[in-house]
Amino acid sequence: MKFFVDTAEIAEIRELQDTGLLDGVTTNPSLVKKSGRDFLEVVKEIAGVVKGPVSAEVVATDYDGMMREAEVLRNIADNIAVKVPLTIDGLKTCKSLTSEGTMVNVTLCFSANQALLAAKAGASFISPFVGRLDDISQPGIELIADIRLIYDNYDFATEILVASVRNPIHILEAAKIGADAMTAPAAVIKQLFKHPLTDNGIAAFLKDWEATGQKI
Repeated sequence: MKFFVDTAEIAEIRELQDTGLLDGVTTNPSLVKKSGRDFLEVVKEIAGVVKGPVSAEVVATDYDGMMREAEVLRNIADNIAVKVPLTIDGLKTCKSLTSEGTMVNVTLCFSANQALLAAKAGASFISPFVGRLDDISQPGIELIADIRLIYDNYDFATEILVASVRNPIHILEAAKIGADAMTAPAAVIKQLFKHPLTDNGIAAFLKDWEATGQKI
């Protein structure tokens, strides 16, 4: 499973990049607003830090507007994935961009039917939002299983990029299903490292080592 971090904070990206575990970055207008920086400047810097796909989202809602903004975004760097919403105009934009060799991340997916349409439009990534479905008492992880089944049935190349990840359980369940990638806040990714028995083991080893009085 590929690990993407969902952030526009360069410090968080650099920290995870140093672990060697980071495969890409996803951003959106809300995250960029939170960073307090210029959108294009942030995207350019992120694309220079990571080698993998960097999703940068259009804000236009019509086809012409999306294509105009996509042209600006994809010229920033070769690893930019233009992020479009799952609407008719969004999928029309997706088809045009992927036909020209541009990576496209279709976002705001909440149903398997939507995911099927995105795959037929040639999406590089589909981003189903599991956490937001959980918020309205619909099991988001079941959507991932449905999409995996459909994509496997027809050998679609579109990668399932699980989004709106709120906790390590979302990541675990998505990995068990066979999702291609997930994107989560840095804090959630860091939770994957943690286990009380690991911490206790380190503490015990250090205590015993200190008692020997030796040095390495």
